[in-house]
Amino acid sequence: MKKDGLDKKAKEVFKMVKQHFIAEYDDTGSIGKRYARADEIGTVAAITIDYQTLEDNTVTIRDRNTTKQIRVSVNEIESVLEKFLEGEELEKLGEVVK
Repeated sequence: MKKDGLDKKAKEVFKMVKQHFIAEYDDTGSIGKRYARADEIGTVAAITIDYQTLEDNTVTIRDRNTTKQIRVSVNEIESVLEKFLEGEELEKLGEVVK
């Protein structure tokens, strides 16, 4: 992850999100293990940076309760999370990932 620029982008997004929400940064283990750890501690939503992020500046946001995911622009993260935390269904806030 560190050699391909994902870590730099992930830290940039984390810094932005941390200004508005309680957030944790995790780059250890596989994505499945990260989701499991986040679910276990009660993280409501997880943001994932991947190779598509580097191409189009979008991220994946995952709902802990439904495990459904959407893709949104990095610039939309704050407003999407606010709406999601206010009770809107995640699937209505971005492009559903199948």
